[in-house]
Amino acid sequence: MGNCCSDEAGHGGAHPVGPAAAKAASAAADRFLRSRGAGASTQIELSLSASNLGDQEYFPKSNPMVVVYSKRKDGPLEEIGRSEVTLNSLNPSWMTKISVQYQFEVLQPLVFQVFDIDPQLHDVSEKMLKLEEQQFLGEATCLLSEVVTKRDRLLTLKLGVSEHNLPNPSKFGELTVQAEESAGSKAIMEMVFRCSDLEIKDLLTKSDPFLLISRISDSGMPVPICKTEVRKNDLNPRWKPVILNLQQIGSKENPLIIECFNFSSNGKHDLVGKIVKSVAELENMYHRQNGEHFFVPASNAHECHSKEVLKSQLYVEKYVESNRHTFLDYISAGCQLNFMVGVDFTASNGNPRLPDSLHYIDPSGRPNVYQKAILEIGDVLQYYDPAKRFPSWGFGARPIDGPVSHCFNLNGSTYQPEVDGIQGIMSAYISALRNVSLAGPTLFGQLIGTAMAIASQSLADNQQKYFILLIVTDGVVTDFQETIDAIIRASDFPMSIIVIGVGGADFKEMEFLDPNKGEKLESSTGRVASRDMIQFAPMKDVQGSGVSTVQSLLAEIPGQFMTYMRTREIQTIVWMR
Repeated sequence: MGNCCSDEAGHGGAHPVGPAAAKAASAAADRFLRSRGAGASTQIELSLSASNLGDQEYFPKSNPMVVVYSKRKDGPLEEIGRSEVTLNSLNPSWMTKISVQYQFEVLQPLVFQVFDIDPQLHDVSEKMLKLEEQQFLGEATCLLSEVVTKRDRLLTLKLGVSEHNLPNPSKFGELTVQAEESAGSKAIMEMVFRCSDLEIKDLLTKSDPFLLISRISDSGMPVPICKTEVRKNDLNPRWKPVILNLQQIGSKENPLIIECFNFSSNGKHDLVGKIVKSVAELENMYHRQNGEHFFVPASNAHECHSKEVLKSQLYVEKYVESNRHTFLDYISAGCQLNFMVGVDFTASNGNPRLPDSLHYIDPSGRPNVYQKAILEIGDVLQYYDPAKRFPSWGFGARPIDGPVSHCFNLNGSTYQPEVDGIQGIMSAYISALRNVSLAGPTLFGQLIGTAMAIASQSLADNQQKYFILLIVTDGVVTDFQETIDAIIRASDFPMSIIVIGVGGADFKEMEFLDPNKGEKLESSTGRVASRDMIQFAPMKDVQGSGVSTVQSLLAEIPGQFMTYMRTREIQTIVWMR
């Protein structure tokens, strides 16, 4: 899958054009790549075949065609594509491949419907066929994640009848779905950029530059695809490697817009300058070792086609092309993503028996904010773990007749933190609310350490697992340095941490957990994290595009996973079943 840039998760966004839109563009860039994630999307081609279509008694001959739909949550079916019609076959292997964009961070239900096409319509284009006039042969459904997590990415489904009234539904055969990732997602270009003599217009502003790389869409609008890390107080920055793939850019000859911004914590980053170059031209810059001057659009509205060339230059210090394994390569080779949960039981959540509590269990079944966060994350991750045994803890509560615990098993067990499935987490959570007294303070250090110990043991046992710890909290941590120390130690192990803030607290002080804010975490011994593997966001933040907080956080997991694999030079052959 398309990995974005360096070891840092990228940001970016659908990008306004012109000098007056610089600040809006950079803010939109942050929203876009935060909502889409680095490397979270890739093009998948589905190959379809069927066996034993229909009952010989009713369908001695068949001219089958399959139609594929996507289904949005609580929405109608949306047709993705149709196969060709195969003549006189009950065991067709369709040649037409159906393209779909895989997104790790969301559930993607697919519906497959098979029809027997009237032979008198053999000269009619498949796209023009009226399905309501054809004989329905059967239907199957699955999630795209169920296909890509299978060995060889191959899944066989029983064809059913849905609302269609057909005789002997058990005899309507099977549909086999095989997913293949686009070859362009594996062909990558790795580049290292540096700048010289950056010009910062505001002398009172520190220079905290980063690069934003965008491709130009068919409509002519820039579409951000990658962002570097922020270099603090540096007028001659050298960034970590940027990784692009052919799927992202389309062609090495397609122009890219590379913009340099001066980072601002409020998200209103100032444009320093830009260049427009194709990957082929960037490669040429590397070989010639020459720089390219940044420019800024003319400030005068009557000079919209002119530009001011700056003395600041961009250089390409490294350029390497190669084929690399993708996130889905590791997943289909046997690597599992294991979900872990930590729930805040501090007293600031309010009395769980009262409706105004964040822990209130509504008799109507409507989930509270803790349940909602766990369900939204868990519903996506559960398909990447065949065993579905999820370690679950609470913190900040006093068990019956005991001291305050900052990491206790949610299921009440002394030794075993695992529960069965997402509903097992829900049941253990509700049971814990009845058996502990909410207390405090809010401490993460012990919880992260406990999760890290599981990841460490898994690594020692050479298991094929990567762990994702979800922490849901209503307040600001009080053990800042202990939490930072635990995060930095955890960055060496196969795990990521997602922290979601719930309730109405001011979470400004929690932004230290988000590496996208430009600050580096440093341990009490002066060590920094070996990679970015933690994210924080308040649950109430919903992206303008309708993308939820949960989706924007999940979207960064594949990039963090791939950074771990690359920095440790772990190849998929090691992870084979």
